[in-house]
Amino acid sequence: MRVLSRLRRLGHRPAGRRSDRGAVALFVAICAAYLVLVVALVIDAGGRLRVAERTDAYAQEAARVGGQQLDRAAVLQGKGFKVQQDYVRQAAATYLNLYGLQVDDVTFSGDGKVVTVTVRADYRPVLLGALGQRKVTGKGSATLVHGVKNAETD
Repeated sequence: MRVLSRLRRLGHRPAGRRSDRGAVALFVAICAAYLVLVVALVIDAGGRLRVAERTDAYAQEAARVGGQQLDRAAVLQGKGFKVQQDYVRQAAATYLNLYGLQVDDVTFSGDGKVVTVTVRADYRPVLLGALGQRKVTGKGSATLVHGVKNAETD
């Protein structure tokens, strides 16, 4: 009996029996790492959504600013209200440069009354580093409306 009690004090265990010491610490470490990863994903996904929302808003405003660039020669010649495409691109680029963004693409409808501006922005994650770095695209359009008397129904 004395030999067994001495061996136990020295840390010797009989064959087949394992100690549970440290199992809880390992479980807590794994759970903490998982929790940190989930928090990082939530924070960075929320940041990416904010950037996407802002990019859409800037694209919409750039399209609105561009849509105000009328082709005055066409108006004076009685050809209707259309936008001057070169001026639209310049106005949209100038507006977006105020916010450190660049125009990715500007498209026009066939009748020249709808302007669509596409903007791309970089998103740099706060916690995930290069793992979540992506381009975010925003798209906005504006319709040239003149002399509206009744609501349009589509």
